[in-house]
Amino acid sequence: MAWNEPGNGQRDPWNKNRQGARPGLDDTLKKLRAHLGRFGGGPGGILTIVVALLLAWLLLSSYTIIGANQAGVVLRFGQYSRILAPGFHFKLPQPLESVRKVETTRVRSVSDSVRMLTSDENIIAIDFTVQYQAADARKYLYSLSDADGTLGAAAEAAVRSVIGHSTMDQILSGEGTTLVAQARQVLQQTLDGYDSGLMVTEVSFQNVAPPAEVKDAFDDVNKAREDKQSTENSAQAYANKVVPIARGEAARIAQEAEGYKAERIARAQGDTERFNLLLKEYKAAPEVTRRRLWLETMEQVLANNPKVIDGSGGRNIINLPAARTDLAPAAAAATDDAAGKEGTP
Repeated sequence: MAWNEPGNGQRDPWNKNRQGARPGLDDTLKKLRAHLGRFGGGPGGILTIVVALLLAWLLLSSYTIIGANQAGVVLRFGQYSRILAPGFHFKLPQPLESVRKVETTRVRSVSDSVRMLTSDENIIAIDFTVQYQAADARKYLYSLSDADGTLGAAAEAAVRSVIGHSTMDQILSGEGTTLVAQARQVLQQTLDGYDSGLMVTEVSFQNVAPPAEVKDAFDDVNKAREDKQSTENSAQAYANKVVPIARGEAARIAQEAEGYKAERIARAQGDTERFNLLLKEYKAAPEVTRRRLWLETMEQVLANNPKVIDGSGGRNIINLPAARTDLAPAAAAATDDAAGKEGTP
């Protein structure tokens, strides 16, 4: 006998427990209707629940709380409406108004490592970090599609611009702080031009060095630079020592020259005055003046020369070599006596 023949009753295995499942579903629906009936029963009860849920949703979406480090950008029908300061605020429920919160005081950062060409055609590797804040929430959200990505690209461009206008010595010397300030200024000007709403708080360089491939050659250059600086320092120290001495010597010579000049001028003026007086006397008595000048001249000439005086009763004079004229008086007298004896007949 087939399983599905009429009158088979409950023999069909595919209908097993099928009638037993229906009472469970029916019971569930009946309980739901009974529960809804408590609120008025029928369709009216469902409407009451829908209205209650709608009112709850409107109430919960009609306010927002902005954190202390945030700014709220209110959108009305998808368009910018206003900025909300930190605190509790009422607004139109969604979807009429929505709020996007931006952390304006949080410091964000972007870092990168690049190789750049300096103005003197050297290659240098630089790791740099830029810290920034979303100072203007509206511009941060809507002026650029990717404000953070734009800042990263602008930061690299600013650093390349500054490094490209600087020499290797300037980058590795004490001017690094100045270059960082220049990079920050260039980056901020670029971001302001984009109307990005970002404010750069700090730019820093790390691991500023030539690439590893040229490090040995660069170390040699640094050693030569240090030797140059040491030599310059030694030369400057020597100059600081000898220059004051030379200046003092020059001042002394100048003073002596001034003194000699004054002396010569005074002597010349005195000689001129003396000559004028002598000329006046010569015009008054030429012979007397001439005789007196001759006597004064002979006095000056004979004063510094050896002299031999021959009296009227003297004896023969023996001319001695010039060197013997410097003999002591006793030796000279003995020589004169010997010469006198030889000359006596």
